Amino acid sequence: MRILVPLHSFEPGGVERVALRLAAAWAPAGSQPHIVLGRSDGIARSAAPPLAYDVLERGAISTAAFETLWMIARLPGRIRATRPDVLFCAGNSYAVVGAVVKLLLGRRCPPIVLKVSNDLARADLHPLVRPFYRQWLRLQGRLIDRFVGLAEPMRDEIARAMRVAPDRIAIVDNPVLSRAELDRLAAQRDAIERSGAGRRFLAVGRLVPQKRFDLLLGAFARIGRAGDRLAILGDGPERARLETLAQTLGIWDRVDLPGHVEPVGPWLVGSDCFVLSSDYEGVPAVLVEALAAAVPIVTTDCGVSIRSLLDDGRLGSIVPVRDEAALAAAMDAAPAARPAEARARAARFTVERGAAEYLGLFRAVTLAASQPMCGSAEPAASLARQQ
Repeated sequence: MRILVPLHSFEPGGVERVALRLAAAWAPAGSQPHIVLGRSDGIARSAAPPLAYDVLERGAISTAAFETLWMIARLPGRIRATRPDVLFCAGNSYAVVGAVVKLLLGRRCPPIVLKVSNDLARADLHPLVRPFYRQWLRLQGRLIDRFVGLAEPMRDEIARAMRVAPDRIAIVDNPVLSRAELDRLAAQRDAIERSGAGRRFLAVGRLVPQKRFDLLLGAFARIGRAGDRLAILGDGPERARLETLAQTLGIWDRVDLPGHVEPVGPWLVGSDCFVLSSDYEGVPAVLVEALAAAVPIVTTDCGVSIRSLLDDGRLGSIVPVRDEAALAAAMDAAPAARPAEARARAARFTVERGAAEYLGLFRAVTLAASQPMCGSAEPAASLARQQ
């Protein structure tokens, strides 16, 4: 099984991190993951698994500013040369790559599997943009062969938004952690000694508008007491604006912005509350890690899977998106942790389990593609579960 995975770079992101972890798990199982990188830079490079990387960028000119166009221009040649059995697009941001490659290659294009990594409703979009966005989703439904949701509630969302039949949608719980990492987080959290020197709030993610760290800073300013601290792990184009906002709110001396940190486990286990303030998400990897560490969670209702993941609020507080007052109140109330239940929920999201399910799905997809005239095959989602 030859699996081609296009990734833009080693810039940190949950989509890229999970894709590389899956590839590292596929190789020992006898498959041949082929990672095609638009460029080889990115601060997460040192933590990447030891795989063979096919880098498209050559020379001194960076392709970062036009990375999607660069991937679209170069990927068809790699597909013709390597003839993979399946093309795996690891997140929503790679959907345009898969769709255009399909149009360019036609019947010569391998089956495309797209992991839907983010919420599809996108209520944050301007009303004038939404009709075009909906049409784009339907176009994906016509061009992409199979879709993968990260949790069961995403099945109906994908079917409605992209107008695809249920047998073209598989559900694979987002493979965020290895079993060893799951056990290590639990052990570290149980062993840590709590101190009374203020509350420690933690958030993790790229410093981009989607994450709404401005909302988080405002919420912390409302309820933060002397000795309380807020750490936001990540980097991105919003850094300067967030630093200025923290100074304006008078909380700069209690906010830490250390940049990209790997791993986040030591920060999680030392926190009193993990906060997710996003406008939209799929099944955030760091939210699963917070469950594994049994850290109290406060999150916005930023995706169809959030309530299912947190057992409709039993495993964390859920507040409306863009509601600073509600976010602040939930942070101040310190939701209770349920260690046994939280860790049991996180155990569904292991790389070992997810890698096997993806391979089962890929086999089903390639089998269906090789028998186009033999009637309908057994639904890919069902086949994937049986592997």
